[in-house]
Amino acid sequence: MTKDQLVARIRELAVLHGDFTLRSGRKSKYYVDKYRFETQPDALAALGAAIAAHAGDADRIAGPELGAVALAASASMASGKPCVFIRNSKKDYGTAKQIEGVLEAGEKVLLVEDVLTTGGQAIEAIEMLRDMGCEVTKLVAVIDRQEGARKNVEQLGVEMVGLVTKADLGIDE
Repeated sequence: MTKDQLVARIRELAVLHGDFTLRSGRKSKYYVDKYRFETQPDALAALGAAIAAHAGDADRIAGPELGAVALAASASMASGKPCVFIRNSKKDYGTAKQIEGVLEAGEKVLLVEDVLTTGGQAIEAIEMLRDMGCEVTKLVAVIDRQEGARKNVEQLGVEMVGLVTKADLGIDE
C-alpha cells in the first residue's frame, strides 16, 4: 500500500467529526479512532511494514497499551524483531511487570505510538525505558495531530516520525 493509499484508508476508516475530549484533556472537532484502522488487516499490515522500515538498529519494538500493542506486533512480524508491550501501570499479580516480553538493559528500542497530540504517554514510555537502561532509538507514530508532540518528544533527544499527519488527512482544525 502506498502512503497515499494508506492515508486514504485511514481517512475512510477512522476520521470522525463531532465534539471529542482527547487524552490530553483538550477538546477537538475531530477524532482519529485508532481501533478503526488497527482492526483492519490491510491497514494493520501496511502500518506494520511502514513502522518496520524505521526499525534500523533497534533490538526490539515497544508499544504502550492498548492502542500500540497491535502496531508493535505487526511491526515485529514485518521486521523480524521481537516486541514488548508497555502497561499503563504495573500489574499486582503474576510477574508484576510493567513491561511484558523480554527486554534487557542496554538494548535499543523503537517505540511505536498510535495517535499523538502532546505526546504525554509516549514521554512516559521513553522515561520508563530509559530508567530500565534502554536506549529509545526513535518514536514512530501512526498519526501526528501536529499539536506539540514532536517538540515535546524531541526535547528528550528522541527523533519522532509521524507516518500520517493531520495535514495529510486534510484536517484543518
